[in-house]
Amino acid sequence: MQFIWAFVIGGAICVVGQLMIDVMRMTPAHTMSALVVAGAVVDGIVIGNKSLYDRFIEFAGAGATVPITSFGNSLVHGALGELKHHGAIGIITGIFEVTSAGISAAIIFSFLAALVFKPQG
Repeated sequence: MQFIWAFVIGGAICVVGQLMIDVMRMTPAHTMSALVVAGAVVDGIVIGNKSLYDRFIEFAGAGATVPITSFGNSLVHGALGELKHHGAIGIITGIFEVTSAGISAAIIFSFLAALVFKPQG
């Protein structure tokens, strides 16, 4: 049942993104930014001792951790976690500590793709 919910929730997030592009005529960059911000805002809402996005991840599993909204969740999660341990400087270091693997992979694979394929424009 967990696989079904992951598929449904992840697909629903993708449908929302596609509707933003098709119906609202947003560019892919604006759509991606809006989804990252939405994930960050939902992670910032704390109910009890867990954020709303953490509860969402418990329910949807990979359906909530794979889409772009999870990147916003990671940014806020890292910033708030390091804020508690290191104070104000932790806001900046926490963002990079939690998301550094994803950012590094994006840079490396983009570079490799640019070497293999001829960039246009």
